[in-house]
Amino acid sequence: MRGQQSAPSLMFFAIDIEGRIRRDHPLRPLKKMVDEELGRMNRLFDTAYADTGRPGIPPERLLKALLLQALYSVRSETQLVERIDTDLLFRWFLDLDPAADVFDATAFTHNRPRLEEHGIIAAFFEGVVKRAMGAGLTSDDHFGVDGTLIESYASLKSFVPKDALLRGPYDDGRGFKPRNPTVDFHGQKRSNNTHQSRTDPAARLYRKSDGQPAKLYHMGHAITENRHGLVMAVHISEACGKAEPAAATTMLDRMKRRLHVQPQTLGGDKGYDGGPFLIALEQRGIRPHVPTKEGPIGGCTRRKEADGPLIQARQRMRRREATVGYQISQRCRKRIEEAFGWLKTVAGLARTRLVGQWKLRQQMQLAAAAYNLIRIRRLAA
Repeated sequence: MRGQQSAPSLMFFAIDIEGRIRRDHPLRPLKKMVDEELGRMNRLFDTAYADTGRPGIPPERLLKALLLQALYSVRSETQLVERIDTDLLFRWFLDLDPAADVFDATAFTHNRPRLEEHGIIAAFFEGVVKRAMGAGLTSDDHFGVDGTLIESYASLKSFVPKDALLRGPYDDGRGFKPRNPTVDFHGQKRSNNTHQSRTDPAARLYRKSDGQPAKLYHMGHAITENRHGLVMAVHISEACGKAEPAAATTMLDRMKRRLHVQPQTLGGDKGYDGGPFLIALEQRGIRPHVPTKEGPIGGCTRRKEADGPLIQARQRMRRREATVGYQISQRCRKRIEEAFGWLKTVAGLARTRLVGQWKLRQQMQLAAAAYNLIRIRRLAA
């Protein structure tokens, strides 16, 4: 018998939202872990918010909403709020009453500076890492490092000479300011020394490889452990050739200070082949596992680098390449590519919509936390 479709009547409904979420839903263990980590951060939340005044959006709810954005590839915060308004699963994850009004998307914009000032997102990411360490899922000795390009949301039309920044937006010098001006770059020599983006000043023009177009990029960095590929530290920097070694030492120092982790080995690709970086690792008691570039003296073709210590560091690395430990480290290091692949394709870091490196760092920390939570759930199953 064919059922009859009837319009819903204006009545109150009693909904058991807990019963609507199936028992084996993959978000259930994630929600439990997230709630436990946020519960440990109560003192930090109390410090960040005043005791008096108008109640704001709970920071726990904002963090969980941003996690959902990364987990479900929601492309914007406006779309995220719309999804929360209509999706019982999202409301359940946020502990939001089915009949309650949803906060406005601008709540994320208003609260980001507060979250950054008190290091709330960084503390949440570190809490997830410590959970993995406490469960024995991470290596204590062997790690890998790498960097990836994150495309800026700024248009190439915004990349203009720096003296043009003193004029109004899209001013051609004759007072005409079209909404979307026609720009011809042919015959112009543009570089980061002379040009800058109007809309994303921190973005840099960068070419990924020969034959690829130059685009406006930021650079994201990460350190993963070699046992299961969990992300231990992240960093954001300008897109330039020397950014990777500097970011690696910054993350290593932060790991030692915040997580009390002292690696024995660190694997990397040829982008980390340089005497100063190798020496910096050795001074920290870390054996570098980095492939050296072809050429004399382990790839040392510059002026005499008669700075003998630099040559000797690369010679030591060249000898280390013949060891079994180096070969194992290079195989395990590639697990970081799995993390970058998830962060860029699922969590939306292939092209960011945020302006400002501190905002991009928040996005990467939350995305890395979401990736680790998924890995922890699967490994603990």
